[in-house]
Amino acid sequence: MTVSHTLLGLLEEADRHGYDLKQAYDRRFGAAKPIRFGQVYRTLAQLVRDGLVEVVGVEPGAGPDRKRYAITPEGVTDLDRWLAEPEDPQPQLQTVLFTKVTLALMSGRPAGEFLDAQRLRHLDAMRVLTAARREAVSAKDALLADYRLFHVEADLRWIEHAAGRLPALAEEVDDDHGPDRS
Repeated sequence: MTVSHTLLGLLEEADRHGYDLKQAYDRRFGAAKPIRFGQVYRTLAQLVRDGLVEVVGVEPGAGPDRKRYAITPEGVTDLDRWLAEPEDPQPQLQTVLFTKVTLALMSGRPAGEFLDAQRLRHLDAMRVLTAARREAVSAKDALLADYRLFHVEADLRWIEHAAGRLPALAEEVDDDHGPDRS
């Protein structure tokens, strides 16, 4: 999962301090892939450096001053590109797919279109892997192709399942917006 794009998606929802951003991340994605505060602040520094995020306010705090971050138009463009780009099938991809679906729903983007594009990418991968399986010259090569095929099939099952549950997930994501909006 790409933490930078996840943080961009959360900042698109609302401007946030680093601490608030980590809390929002943990609530929505922490079970799949936890992050530390240091990673949040390092990623924010990179996003600011790259012009995808900007500091929109500094407030005094009990310790260091608290910076409030906002996504820039360039950040929105980069997030749009990332959300629209299907991922190559690979083991452990579900967390990235889940994140993209959730962020798309949070932002009002077409999660169903993302799942459709992802389904096509997986079907293409299955065709290639099936051909490789048929042409395998050794048991090892055939077994490796089977391994990859089974993971792609599992992802496809999840994609179908997620597509059928989009309305319920959208409602749940809307319910999560409550007090987070600033």
